[in-house]
Amino acid sequence: MTLSVSLIISLRRLHRATMAWLVSWWRMLHFATLVFSLALSPSSYNRDNRPILAHRLVTNTAPNLVWFSVACALVSLVLIRIVVVSAQSYGLSRYALEMVVRVLVLELIPLTAALFVALRLTLPDGIAFAQMRSSGMLDTMQRQGVDLLRREYFPRVMSGIFAVWMLAIVSCVTSLILAYLTIYGFTPWALQGYTRVVGQIFNPAVALILMLKVIFFSFAVALIPLASSYYPEELHSRRNRLWAAHGLSEMLRLFSVILLIEVASLMGNYY
Repeated sequence: MTLSVSLIISLRRLHRATMAWLVSWWRMLHFATLVFSLALSPSSYNRDNRPILAHRLVTNTAPNLVWFSVACALVSLVLIRIVVVSAQSYGLSRYALEMVVRVLVLELIPLTAALFVALRLTLPDGIAFAQMRSSGMLDTMQRQGVDLLRREYFPRVMSGIFAVWMLAIVSCVTSLILAYLTIYGFTPWALQGYTRVVGQIFNPAVALILMLKVIFFSFAVALIPLASSYYPEELHSRRNRLWAAHGLSEMLRLFSVILLIEVASLMGNYY
């Protein structure tokens, strides 16, 4: 009797956990659909909404772009030097450039840019909105006629996407320039060989995979942390509200999606 009761209780807990997991992903997909619908709507860029969006894009991207690019350049210099010295010690100098480009530009920099934007911008915004939801501030704003999706969520999602794109592009270009200067020095005579090697690495398939990886990284980073706080609090259980307030569930979900995207890109590049 005791065994059957414990089994029933375990099945009920499993059912509740499964339903909560499915509902959370369904809400995230619904939120993504709403945001992308606004992105395709001309009214989102009219005279009333354009200043808010532009202000969010600039304030979330420009300050982070400067010092992230500087930090990424310093780390890239160290890693490039380590790879070059290691390749020379094993007599593999001709493979040093290819290794630097594949490790830094294709893998590390896009992943680092996505994680940086998540920890710096979107996860704190998601936690702030969850706290505002739990205190009733968002409900009050809705009763006052404020379009939360258009005025609050949409600019933050777009700024998160734009920030990942800008940080990844600028850092990748900076790393390519630093790789040339570190390996060949300040000479223009090696530029032809350098561009040939880089062009062989960035064939159409690899370039497409890199572009799609950055795009999906930006979507995951911008949408997942903000999705749960958009919905009314009464739809969540007490445990889910506690997790949402601390950002733990969004962080785990975000890192899981980023890991899946990274594994898929690795399979596309090397299998």
